Amino acid sequence: MHKLPFNRLLPLLLLALPLLAAAHGISDADRQHMLDGAYLRYISLGASHMLTGYDHLLFLFGVVFFLTTFKDVAKFVTVFTIGHCITLVFATYYKITWNYYLVDAMIALSVIYKGFDNNGGFQKYFQMASPNLLAAVFGFGLLHGFGLSTRLQQLPLGDDSTAMLLRILSFNVGVEVGQIAALTAMLALLAIWRKRPSFARFSFAANLAIVYAGVYLLFTQLHGYQHDSHPDSFRFPAEEHRHVHEDMDIGNSTDDSRNSLK
Repeated sequence: MHKLPFNRLLPLLLLALPLLAAAHGISDADRQHMLDGAYLRYISLGASHMLTGYDHLLFLFGVVFFLTTFKDVAKFVTVFTIGHCITLVFATYYKITWNYYLVDAMIALSVIYKGFDNNGGFQKYFQMASPNLLAAVFGFGLLHGFGLSTRLQQLPLGDDSTAMLLRILSFNVGVEVGQIAALTAMLALLAIWRKRPSFARFSFAANLAIVYAGVYLLFTQLHGYQHDSHPDSFRFPAEEHRHVHEDMDIGNSTDDSRNSLK
């Protein structure tokens, strides 16, 4: 079987990221399902959101890349999960939010950080030990949870505090289900790959690809923020300037849905 060289595969993966970005977000259909109030739909949406959340998955992949024991995987994944549960639930419930493009740009930085750290970047370029990984994973977990919260807050969750909390918790349960499914696939893939000689040869390249993907996502989100904050600063009319990166139409559709509720 003919194998595609890694240096040719990487550009194809990067070109595919915008297509993944189009799926990462909350569609009009999902928005309506949530408005209908069925908690199982919140769970389903949370799971699908995590499974298409390329930025979250890239970071998680980087975290478990060199972990070989169940104890270590459980420790780091638990810390990450606690972190993103805290901000997802509390930021959504208390309506603490920020521009979601900027939050996602910071999440992209976490992806860059993990790939850089996995390749010994702190030792090579700064002549220092890596910062405490457990603390870093927890901190980035808080950031990722805030990113999930900014998405969830684009939806009307109702005025009843109890019902709103149940919707938030249902979405969070779905996120955890999606994370477990994704993590299972990652660990199975890594377990098989570690037994092959190519793991030692390409582990550096794989983490470098994580860094490049994070850089790409960073500029994608900053580009989105530029559109969000300065929509008239581009050469082409807005209706002609189509984007395949993340959720370029969420702002308008969310405003419309909010206005319809007034």
